[in-house]
Amino acid sequence: MTVRFTIKYPVMTAWHLSLPAVKGGLLAAVLFGVSTPLVQHFGKGLGAFTTAALLYAGAAAVGFASRQSVEREARMVRGDLPRLLSMAAFGAVLGPVALAWGLQHTSGTSASLMLALEALFTALLARLLYQETMDRRVWAAMLLLLAGGVALVLDQGRNGDTQLWGMLAVLVATAAWGTDNTLSRALAERDPGQVVLGKAAIGAVATALLGWLLNEPMPAPAAALILFAVGASGYGLSLRFYLLAQRAFGAARTGSVFAFAPFIGAAFAIALGDRSGTLAMAVGGILMMLGVALHLMESHAHEHGHEQMEHEHAHSHDDGHHDHLHDVLPVGAHSHPHVHEPIRHAHAHVPDAHHRHLH
Repeated sequence: MTVRFTIKYPVMTAWHLSLPAVKGGLLAAVLFGVSTPLVQHFGKGLGAFTTAALLYAGAAAVGFASRQSVEREARMVRGDLPRLLSMAAFGAVLGPVALAWGLQHTSGTSASLMLALEALFTALLARLLYQETMDRRVWAAMLLLLAGGVALVLDQGRNGDTQLWGMLAVLVATAAWGTDNTLSRALAERDPGQVVLGKAAIGAVATALLGWLLNEPMPAPAAALILFAVGASGYGLSLRFYLLAQRAFGAARTGSVFAFAPFIGAAFAIALGDRSGTLAMAVGGILMMLGVALHLMESHAHEHGHEQMEHEHAHSHDDGHHDHLHDVLPVGAHSHPHVHEPIRHAHAHVPDAHHRHLH
């Protein structure tokens, strides 16, 4: 029998609903944003596949070191392999290869800003595949992001075909990572260390093999070590924090928080000496920042029902959705199979694992 009750809730935005998730998403954004100009600088003279292999080798090392015990995080299962392979194909092969090539053929500042379109692709795919909510405010935010991206492409197109093709390669990378973000939503409840390790290891092996087949030049030891370290922080740790944020925040909203990465990357590129900025680039960046801010101001609350559900993921008993009993209540977050009884209530929420209802 469905239990019905209603609670009062304050008007809340995406920022307020899960502040730890927002902080994790911002930390992921900082780590990835700083990595973009570093990849451009230290990847000079290297092939795109070799660069991607080094980055994801570093990410795999972080995944291996950050795995958790079965009592704290849910294990990956055999049925997750097809999705993991798809994530690796889009996020650890196509995305980084396209970005590495694009960074060698266009401005580091504009390429960093263009990566904000990842939030657009993530939100649209999350709506299409998971029916995540997109009200008029969110649609307006997406249009601002799109307008900013168009401004950047047009700006680089004036500088010649090479610059334009470089920007289009970065655009391909944003679409690939938007697809990767959407696919990873279904694995957000798994141990993020395992997910990072699996995706990164597949990507590193695949891109290293392709680089060898294409006879790409071998990197100098110093450049290889630096790119490995950049991959560990900007792709490994960043992905771990991203998955944890996505677990509590949904794909579209985590994508919007992560969309601050391009602005961090652009500022860092300028600090490193990139002086390719133009008025059109500034306008594009402002439009994109307005779009990100508008999306995060979204508020969403209504009466909704939860059907009976059994699943396994890391959880605690202070979030209003986990009231099952233990012989001895574990301290802090823990993982085990558990059942949610049917319930109907009203409160502000985001599309986390317990709020994936249709609208």
